Amino acid sequence: MSLKNFSWILAAWFFCLAMPVQADGLAALQNFVQTTTTGRAEFTQVVTSPPREGQTARTKTSSGRFEFSRPARFKFVYQKPFEQTIVADGQSLWLFDADLNQVTQRKQSAALGATPAALIAAAPDLRALQAEFVLSTAPDKDGLQWVVATPKGKDGQLQAVRVGFRAAELAVLEILDSFGQRSVLSFSKVEVNPKLAADAFSFKPPAGADVIRP
Repeated sequence: MSLKNFSWILAAWFFCLAMPVQADGLAALQNFVQTTTTGRAEFTQVVTSPPREGQTARTKTSSGRFEFSRPARFKFVYQKPFEQTIVADGQSLWLFDADLNQVTQRKQSAALGATPAALIAAAPDLRALQAEFVLSTAPDKDGLQWVVATPKGKDGQLQAVRVGFRAAELAVLEILDSFGQRSVLSFSKVEVNPKLAADAFSFKPPAGADVIRP
């Protein structure tokens, strides 16, 4: 699966921000969902594909920025190595590939489902998350508190998500898909509950871009 296609799974992906110290990862996630309504951060993402026969595992690194407003609105901008923008405006999920000058529009409610975006940005409370995921606290590791989310549906591309917190903020988001591909996102320059522009999540296809509505 290419990095660009995998972006749909991430679509964020990745909207946990700073929060008070909690006893475990699950408590930290619950607190975040209840108290963080908007956020902004930068990220570095490393995607590792499983090794093929006779070859070593392949990795790809990208970076960018994102912002979100709960519930279900976010903008995820890849800046390197490919320019790509993902925007959820509450009704549609837009993916703009600058290299191809191509826009894909999907109905947001159908496109998110049991994804990291639904896990972190869309759900209004922990009960809503538990309708889509089995949530559990994992043992502390590397100085982080961890929560694991496993989709209840077995027909999607997402196998599991691990979210790691360091003290008062999100540190790492690990995503494992059903093909054995792992994506690890590290966060920096986190802002909690910033005031966002009214049109922050509006999207209009660029002039001349091909628009696909699958």
